[in-house]
Order: sequence, then C-alpha cells, then structure tokens
Amino acid sequence: MADNDNGAGLGAVLLSFLAGAAVGAGAALLMAPKSGEELRGKIKNLAEDAVDKIKEYTSEAQEKIKSTIEEGKGVLSEKKSILNSAIEAGKEAMEREKERLKGA
Repeated sequence: MADNDNGAGLGAVLLSFLAGAAVGAGAALLMAPKSGEELRGKIKNLAEDAVDKIKEYTSEAQEKIKSTIEEGKGVLSEKKSILNSAIEAGKEAMEREKERLKGA
C-alpha cells in the first residue's frame, strides 16, 4: 500500500518539476539578449513543449493512479475472501466443538 502513495507522489513531483523547469527556462529566455520577435518565438516554443510534457506526465500519473487503485481493489478482495474463509472455518469449528461437548 505504501508503494501506491509513492506512485501518486512521484507523478506530482514530476509535474511540479516540469512546471518549475518551464518557468525557469522562460525566465532565462527573458533575461537573454535577443530581439523581441526571436524572444517571443522561443517563449512560444518553450510553452508549447512544456504544455505537451505536462500533459504527457499528467496522463502517465493518471494511468499509474488508476492502475494502483485497481491493484488495491484486487488485494482488498483477496484479503476479504481469506478473512471470510477463516470466519467460516472458525464457525464450523465452534459448531463441531459444541456438538462434541453436548455429546460428552
């Protein structure tokens, strides 16, 4: 279950990293000596690339989260089945013991 938290956290960290990188690169471009048209073109390209990467990482994070949720549902179902089997076995053992004590 701890792995599930790490998967969601990793996606958020990657998304934050990309957003920070885009802001930092944009700031670097603004500080560099270039013509206005050239600068605007670079900023536009950088913004488009950043948006594409953010969409890609967001999609990957969503898929990982969905996968983790489905995996968790499977584990929960398995544990529930094991617990129900143990409860039924305990009930049966208790009934056998009651019958044995009544007969004694």
